[in-house]
Amino acid sequence: MTEPEPMLFGAEHVRQYEESDGEVGFLRHGAPILILTITGRKTGRPRKVPLIFQEHEGRYVVVASNGGAADHPDWYTDLQADPEVRVQVKADRFAARARTATGEEREKLWRTMAAVFAIYDEYRRTTEREIPVVVLEPVEPVEPVEPQP
Repeated sequence: MTEPEPMLFGAEHVRQYEESDGEVGFLRHGAPILILTITGRKTGRPRKVPLIFQEHEGRYVVVASNGGAADHPDWYTDLQADPEVRVQVKADRFAARARTATGEEREKLWRTMAAVFAIYDEYRRTTEREIPVVVLEPVEPVEPVEPQP
C-alpha cells in the first residue's frame, strides 16, 4: 500500500521538495509539481512557488490560474517584469526563460494542462480574465544535479 501524498503548501512545500529533490512534494492532487524561482518585481529578491506542470517538447508548461481569481497571481506579474527564472523538477535544476503562450499554442497547451489538472477548466469558467499559460524554455542543458557529500 502506498503512503498518501503529504498536504504541503507554500514555503513548507518548497522546503520539503528542495530538501528531498522532489521525493516529497512532487505530486499534489495527483499532478506533478515543479518549483519555480522568480525575481520579485518590487523587492528584487528570489521567490519560490510550487506549480503544477507538464513537460511538452522539452519545455515546461505551467498555468497562472490563481484558483480562478479575478487577478493574476503575483508570481506571474513578477515574471512578466523579469522572465529569467530558475526551475527545479525533482533533482534537476536549470535556468529558463518564461513566456506567455498565445493563440493556437495557448489553446493546445491549455488542453494539455486541463488533462493533467481538470479543475483548470472550472477556474476558466469562474473568471473573466484569460488565464495565462506559461512556457518555461530551458536556457541551459537540463542535467541531473549530482548529490553533494
